[in-house]
Amino acid sequence: MPKTSKDQNDAAPSAASMMDAMADLQKVGFGSLTWMGTAWLENLGDVGSELLSFVAERVQEDVKTQHALLHCKNVEEMRHIQAQFIQKAIDQYTAETGKLVEMGNEMLADARKKASG
Repeated sequence: MPKTSKDQNDAAPSAASMMDAMADLQKVGFGSLTWMGTAWLENLGDVGSELLSFVAERVQEDVKTQHALLHCKNVEEMRHIQAQFIQKAIDQYTAETGKLVEMGNEMLADARKKASG
């Protein structure tokens, strides 16, 4: 027998039960996350933006390398192009990892300041 709209409403969690569940999580040690505030969300947006910029740069490098490979004249030139591509990728990934670690450290420092102050 198909469910009626009343049956479906009964199965859906109410706002009160959701709030009770959150309160239970706080009691067992998760604590309130309100101390994070909007700065945390802004920082997450910055991280997302940084990652998207990085991916766009890497795609540009891929296209540039494919173009160079299509126009190379011999195997030695192809090896040189591939070696440059790999070295640049290593350099860019290393630099990006450093940026993301620094951004994460700043986010945690900001969160600690908000939590303690």
